[in-house]
Amino acid sequence: MSLKLQINEDMKSAMRAKETARLGALRLLLAAIKQREVDERIELDDAAVQAVIEKQVKQRRDSVAQYELAKREDLASAERFEIEVLSAYMPAQMSADEIDAVIDAAIAETGAAGPAGIGKLMGVLKPKLAGRADMSLVSARVKAKLSA
Repeated sequence: MSLKLQINEDMKSAMRAKETARLGALRLLLAAIKQREVDERIELDDAAVQAVIEKQVKQRRDSVAQYELAKREDLASAERFEIEVLSAYMPAQMSADEIDAVIDAAIAETGAAGPAGIGKLMGVLKPKLAGRADMSLVSARVKAKLSA
């Protein structure tokens, strides 16, 4: 079963169980997927659906940060719940040690050194780690390794 069909089935079961918060999060996700399909005039595969999910999770993390600054814990907790719902459709996240191993291998592969090699290294790392690691954290680790 494709990821999009799985999300659709989960939406239906949330509807039957009257889980309104979960239903709302899944409807927003399906709307974002449909919007991208309409914009690009294609049927999204699982990798593209995961990219949409990753973008939605990132938007919600940004929202949580903004709500916490505004001292709106009620809204922040709602966003955290949506992150939890959406994260269920993401592949398992890599540990810090696994990320470091991939970064070290990419440094050896590209021969990147110093701050000038960050862009080149990130270009190699993004396809390997997309969806399995937070790319902002990966970028911070790369900068730390190359500046050391």
